[in-house]
Amino acid sequence: MKATLTVTSRGVVTLPAKLREALGLKADDQLIAETTPEGLLLRPAVTLPVEIYSEQRIREFDAAEADLDKLLRRKKKPVR
Repeated sequence: MKATLTVTSRGVVTLPAKLREALGLKADDQLIAETTPEGLLLRPAVTLPVEIYSEQRIREFDAAEADLDKLLRRKKKPVR
């Protein structure tokens, strides 16, 4: 699919609805713009949410790891 786009004086480019639908793009999706020998390449950016852990949550992780370590040590059989 090809489309002619216009760049506004502010540098804004609007992708036509049919193009967005064909690519599965939704509002607030991010794209990576990259120059190539053929011209400009736009491709979807993969973004992942970042979780910031509280000190309490970190302590919970540490306790769970300690419990797992104890369990694994009990199940280990001596090597002969």
